[in-house]
Parts: sequence; C-alpha cells; structure tokens
Amino acid sequence: MPIRINNIKIGLDDDINKLNNEVAKRLKISINSLKDIRILKESIDARKEDIKLCYHVEVDVESEDKVLNKTKTKDVFKVEKSEELVVDYGDEVLSSRPIVVGSGPCGMFAALLLAENGYKPILLERGCEAKKRKEKIDFFYKTGVLDLDSNVQFGEGGAGTFSDGKLTTRIKDPRCSFVLKGFTESGAPSEIIYSGKPHIGTDILINVVENIRKRIIELGGEVRFSSKVTDIIEKDGSVKALKINNNEEIEAEVVILAIGHSARDTYEMLLKSGINLNQKAFAIGARVEHLQSMIDENQYGKQCTHPKLKAADYRLTHRSEITGRPCYSFCMCPGGVVVAASSEENRLVVNGMSEYKRDGENANSAIVVGVYPEDFESSHPLAGMEYQRHYESLAYNLGGGSYTAPVQNTKDFIEGKVSKHFNDVKPSYTRDTVFKDLNECLPDYVTTTMREALVSFDRKIKGFSQNGILTGIETRTSAPVTMPRGENLESHDIKGIYPAGEGAGYAGGIMSAAVDGLKVAEKIMGKYKPLD
Repeated sequence: MPIRINNIKIGLDDDINKLNNEVAKRLKISINSLKDIRILKESIDARKEDIKLCYHVEVDVESEDKVLNKTKTKDVFKVEKSEELVVDYGDEVLSSRPIVVGSGPCGMFAALLLAENGYKPILLERGCEAKKRKEKIDFFYKTGVLDLDSNVQFGEGGAGTFSDGKLTTRIKDPRCSFVLKGFTESGAPSEIIYSGKPHIGTDILINVVENIRKRIIELGGEVRFSSKVTDIIEKDGSVKALKINNNEEIEAEVVILAIGHSARDTYEMLLKSGINLNQKAFAIGARVEHLQSMIDENQYGKQCTHPKLKAADYRLTHRSEITGRPCYSFCMCPGGVVVAASSEENRLVVNGMSEYKRDGENANSAIVVGVYPEDFESSHPLAGMEYQRHYESLAYNLGGGSYTAPVQNTKDFIEGKVSKHFNDVKPSYTRDTVFKDLNECLPDYVTTTMREALVSFDRKIKGFSQNGILTGIETRTSAPVTMPRGENLESHDIKGIYPAGEGAGYAGGIMSAAVDGLKVAEKIMGKYKPLD
C-alpha cells in the first residue's frame, strides 16, 4: 500500500524537484527508492513572512512497513485502499426512465452516474445550453432585457457556471473524488485534483458542462432544454407524470428535483402539488470590491508579486455585539467581477464571478448577515422567498430601474453618507451603477451588522473598510426553504420524488450539491434495476 506524507514545505523559489528530496528525507530513504510520487494537495502557507508551498503527497516504496518503522510521525502513515463509488443494483423494474429536473451540479452528476450505470435518465432544464445561455446573459448585461429562463441563475450548469466554479467544500466524502474526476475528464484543469482551493472558472466551465452533457447522451441519456416542469401529476400518493411547459406530459416514476435555490415559480408549483416546504435561514447583504493588489499585499506581504502566488483570497467572520448576528464573507472571487444575477423582472440581485486566471483588477466577495424565519414575519412556507423578493424590489427601485445597481463606498456606508465619487476602486458590475444609500434597500439589523463587521475586518485586512465599494444587493446565498425527505432520500409527501441539492436545502456550493445528487442517484440505483 502507498504511504502518505503530509505537510512537506518548500520555498517559492525552490524547484519542484526539491519536493522529491524532501519526501526521501522525511522517509529516511534514498531518492532512488521512491517509485512514484503523487501530489494530493498543494496549498500556500502565508502565516509567516517567508511564504512556503505546502504539499500532501502519496508515494510508493518497497517495504513500506520497514520505512514506516523508521519515521514514526503523525504526518507519515500507510494509506488504506481508497473506496470506489460502487452501488449494488436493486431488483425492482422501472416502468419509465428516471427523470432529473435541473442541470446544475446536483442534477448533472446525478444524471451522469445514472447514465454510467445503464439507467438512461432524462435530464430536463428550463434554460438553454451553456454557450447559448452565455449569449443571452451578455445580451442582458448590454441591454437590460432579461430572459426569465436563461440567465445567471438558470440554464445548463446552474448558477455555479456563472460564478467562479469554486470547488472548495468542508464535507469529507469519497464521492468528491468522483466529482473532480468527472470535471477533469470533461476538460477542467487537472490541478483541481490536488489544489487546496480548487476552482475552474466560468470561461472553462461553459465547455466542461457541455462535455458532461455529451457524455450523458453518449451513455444513453437524454438532455432536453427549454423544458420547465410546470406541474406534478400524482395518483394514490405516487408521482405518475410531469407536465412540461404547461402543454406536454412525460410519464414519471422516479424524479430527482435538483431545481437550485432560485427556482421560485417551481417552489410555488411544488407547494400547490402537495410537496411540503419548510422555512430556512439564509443570509443577505451586498458585494464588496477592493483592488486585488491590496488583498494580495495584505495576504502575502513583500512576496505578493511572486509568479507562483495566484490572486489571494480571504475568509472573514464577525459576530455583532449590537445585533448578535453573524456577518461573513461569502463566495469570494479573486480577480473577478460583480454580475447582474436577477432571475425575475423588476428585482435586483448581484453575484460574483471569476474566470480561470482570476486576473481582473478587483477582488469581490459578498458581505452577508444571517437572517432567520422570525425575520420573515409570516409562517407561510415561502415567507423567506417573499422576504428576498421584497428587498430585491427595493434595490431595483433604488437603482432607478433597468437593473442599475445602487453602490456606496465602504467608508461612506459606515458613516451613513451617499457617495459622490469613486475612490481607487471602480465597480465592475456588469450593468450600470448609481450612488445611493444601501440602508434604503436592506433591513436595519443587516446594515448595522455590516458596518460593525467592516470595521472589524479592517483589523485583519488593512484598508478593508476604507478602500472598498459596496454593490447591492446579495440575497441568494442559499435556498429559503428545505424539502423534507426520508432516510431513503425520497419525499415524505409524494413517492418517487427525490428532493436534492441546494434548492432542496441539502447543499451549499458546487461540490456538496454534486455529492448530494450522487447520493440520491445511488438510492435510486439501489432500489431499481438498470434499464439495459
């Protein structure tokens, strides 16, 4: 079995071959005794002035037990055989092909796994394919004409395609390897396998999701665009069919609902169809931008321009002494832009996006504050969704219409002033902007918490509160509901319906959504035979 060695550090100016020398030194063997070295993780240790590259590696050697006896350290250990994604098929017979609703990471990987195992899924997507979707989004940025079914939230690849393609996750699940492999085999950079903070970038993701779709089709699956599910037809407590675009019915026995966190009209339809929804907490706030060079200098110091250092990121948290609420950075996009992310007319919402190189002038991140069901002032299951809609409408009207975003310099926001001119940071927002007071489109407890947090963040990143600009507003940090499901991951309310991913409240980000889609697909495979 291979040996794993953690926390091997080399300097920024060291040749990568020094890694081999350090591995041999750590194992107390000659470099010629190393059969193969595989990088499992590469990260940056910037805690000290002398920045290091830190590696976790796996190595094959002869007589591994003998080698381990010589080292005796917690950072060197034998690797157990990794678990493969293996599912025992069930014995029930499907009367129709399984249907996956939504082609974000959850639906996409659920469909891929089903296709690879002979289930020939039908993948339904309300929006259009990625390249055509990009054309519609670019047209929206230019004209303000919004396509309600193909936008930053909806279309092939889901919302993650037009954000940054961040693959960082806190979950420890062997299925993550399946997801990373699926991405790399479809054209994602191979470094996502070992990068400490992997990302793909919107420019590459557009091609990657197209290649995954082609793979699903090659394996016998079907992918249908411009196909919005408008009703669920059930009989005796089980799903029997789905209505598409209000005029077509598709027979259904098994349906994975991977609708994403912004499919508000679908939430309304599900509630009418008898699917119970529960209110869920989420977070709202605004996007903050700084010069990427300022973030780099704060994070890396004198070595900030070193070619081996990529655009720096950050993760900041604060709990308000005044409101008691948490405030934190979310979906940080180094070298990125702030995008117009609306999916409903006359409602304004923003998001962040980066391309693979992350070489834009600005860094941006959401600065958001936790909000809870008691803030929604209603017991209705969709009260959180209406709460989002309310503040998005305020932001749209504050901007003056046409998806023009209200902006405010961070210093002026803290001092309660409407900004009159830009400082060093110019907003990258993909529509127009106008100087306004963001207090007019966010609740007081949110802006109070944000002001306090920005001052706190300045103690960690110098200039954070004084040299930035805020663009309003961000409301789509996660779904405003959860859809209850049982241990078999099936809906409590309609048999054959499997709520999954972010839209159902069971994930937060590309990786966790994809993993949840795989879990649901495994449950279906464990119950039914393949169609082949």
